[in-house]
Amino acid sequence: MDIFDKCNQYSTVKEAKASGIYPYFIPLDENEGTEVVYEGRNIIMCGSNNYLGLTTHPKVRAAAIDAIERYGTSCTGSRFLNGNMTLHEKLEEELADWVGKEASLVFSTGMQVNLGTISSIVGHGEIVILDKDDHASIVDGAFLSGGKIERYRHNDMDHLRRVLESLPASTPKLLVVDGLFSMEGDIAPLPEMVPLCKEFGVRLMVDDAHAMGVLGGGRGTAAHFGMTDDVDLIMSTFSKSFASLGGFIAGETDVIEYIQHHARSLIFSASIPPANAATALAALEVMREEPERIERINEIAEKMRVEYHRLGFDTGHSVTPVIPIVIGEDELTFMTWKLLFENGVFVNPVISPAVAPGRQLLRTSYMATHTDEQLDKVLTVFEKIGKQLGLI
Repeated sequence: MDIFDKCNQYSTVKEAKASGIYPYFIPLDENEGTEVVYEGRNIIMCGSNNYLGLTTHPKVRAAAIDAIERYGTSCTGSRFLNGNMTLHEKLEEELADWVGKEASLVFSTGMQVNLGTISSIVGHGEIVILDKDDHASIVDGAFLSGGKIERYRHNDMDHLRRVLESLPASTPKLLVVDGLFSMEGDIAPLPEMVPLCKEFGVRLMVDDAHAMGVLGGGRGTAAHFGMTDDVDLIMSTFSKSFASLGGFIAGETDVIEYIQHHARSLIFSASIPPANAATALAALEVMREEPERIERINEIAEKMRVEYHRLGFDTGHSVTPVIPIVIGEDELTFMTWKLLFENGVFVNPVISPAVAPGRQLLRTSYMATHTDEQLDKVLTVFEKIGKQLGLI
């Protein structure tokens, strides 16, 4: 059998494209700010992770341009060897201060942070514990570690206790959880989770990719609950609120130095380009200087949740700017997406395995720079399509 046979027989995408409801890899002509352009048509973007709207901020743009002028386009090497710069280390110092930890370490992507951190901290014979709704990068990092993987039902602390009780007390353990879950928009219950971790001697890592810039005054889930000192490792990406590309892990100095010298995804990857590092640094400065952006994004989230409920849509347990519209069927999810797209609203259709079967949804997310006029138009379109398809 030819190993490519599976590729030649893969017909799902072809069938979806033929039916006109294929919703992925949309080639946008322009993709900045609250509106994008597709085939000359302006569409309101409600599917971006640009929560604070900083990709268009003058200070952030200028930082990227200045960095290219000064440093060029790439370091062309790993940070382990020739690709480490004072700019990277300045960013690490600022990030550690922002999240309230001793040190931080910058990787070239958020995916690499989770792959490198989890696989270097957890080894063979050790245990990594995951929420069943954890991001794929966390799951892949756990598999890469070679440790034993245990999973508990989403945000179910009673089930987590039973899992912890079943594990050998003497075996080292790391629990990794999303702070803000990227599809459903709910938050990990750290006030209940932290005592369990302490009781059973488990170290805790929180993935704040979507919470950074949004929760806790922009400092993430641990800060949101006033539990920064109780979380051992805080991770986040630059591709959301930081308007860039990359990511970081923050914690105690000894732990960060260990990761720095053992994370293969750091050691064997080219370092984050200067422009991306400078962008993230400038975005962090804006977060400090313009806290009203963080207030605005949360005000928008509250407005949209209230209005979707008023219209009769199911938004699950969201309490953040990530607001799911639960549909429950693949084909209906894609059809709803298509009609919204044709009517000028961009959202993200999500089906299994990214969500549990029966939880197929449209993932909507918002920016601090969305205007009230844009938001009202989005709601009008949702109401129109919802009635047309019998969703409300």
